[in-house]
Amino acid sequence: MVLLLKCLSPLGFITRRLSAPEFITQCCYHKKVVDHYENPRNVGTLDKQSKNVGTGLVGAPACGDVMKLQIEVDDQGKIVDARFKTFGCGSAIASSSLATEWVKGKSVDEALMIKNTDIAKELCLPPVKLHCSMLAEDAIKAALADYRLKQQDDQQEAVRASN
Repeated sequence: MVLLLKCLSPLGFITRRLSAPEFITQCCYHKKVVDHYENPRNVGTLDKQSKNVGTGLVGAPACGDVMKLQIEVDDQGKIVDARFKTFGCGSAIASSSLATEWVKGKSVDEALMIKNTDIAKELCLPPVKLHCSMLAEDAIKAALADYRLKQQDDQQEAVRASN
């Protein structure tokens, strides 16, 4: 709030003029969101054909955000890598980046416990941006579901091969 008042102060505009992106960065987004937006972690893709990679692709038609999150799981069921690509606002990118950091090192079951409220709280998202954290939770769940589906298919093929 203090930062917002500082930005909106008449003296602030007289002594220094902020450009629109700079105003938004300094006044509307929490520093954690700005950090993940300016320095996103784990951007990229993994091999979606790999049986150890789960891919979740989710979108929010109302705001136009689209998020792809991928996880790589080792033979012990631990998530060893995560990548994302997001088309959307700074809060959506930050939520994706944080989600990839949080899933790494967790088991598949532990990753399912990550909730949008935890992401929103960590990033200090305002109510109008809560859909971004919901999208991140949905992307995690979709990636885990894809991974589990691949494991089931793999087991069914092994059973058919042994018969």
